[in-house]
Amino acid sequence: MSPDWGPGTEVLGEVGPGVRVLELGCGGGGNLAHVASLGSEAVGVDMSAVQVAQAQHRWPDMEVWHDRAERFLSAVVAPYDVIYSVYGAAWFTDPEILLPLVLETLSPGGRYAFSHNPPALDGCYGAQVTQMKPERPGDDPLFVKRFDYEPAQWELLLKSAGFEDIEAEIIAPPAGKRLGTLLVTAHAPR
Repeated sequence: MSPDWGPGTEVLGEVGPGVRVLELGCGGGGNLAHVASLGSEAVGVDMSAVQVAQAQHRWPDMEVWHDRAERFLSAVVAPYDVIYSVYGAAWFTDPEILLPLVLETLSPGGRYAFSHNPPALDGCYGAQVTQMKPERPGDDPLFVKRFDYEPAQWELLLKSAGFEDIEAEIIAPPAGKRLGTLLVTAHAPR
């Protein structure tokens, strides 16, 4: 959700007062703070303690949790109307584990939206290993899996998990940038 390029909160559908929204992989909380400023009940979760601390420092009244997306979703009691991920947990969590949890956590008709880089190399699909920068100097780097699929494959994965109204596309990069953005939206059954 960049103010100068790409889609904004319209990808999430109706957000505002009375709408429960969850961001998976909220990082430093910038996107989540924007959604909260629209009146939504906005909650974020991120596996980086450093990022969560930054979000809590910048927005002390915002609800941000330090946890893995799949563990957080497994403990949710009340459903969310919108769940989204901007270059976050949807890219770094096995879709066979994540998608059923997201579907169970969405309210009927709720929207799931996520974005990440499209696969960088033809033929490199599925789980890829990514090295994350250490959170603090002296920390060992973190190796995580990244799940790269083309739009048609994401559509099949979401459909097999039980989602409906699925759209997946690659948005072309702005001038001077090499990679575009893979954007996927889907809904829970009503």
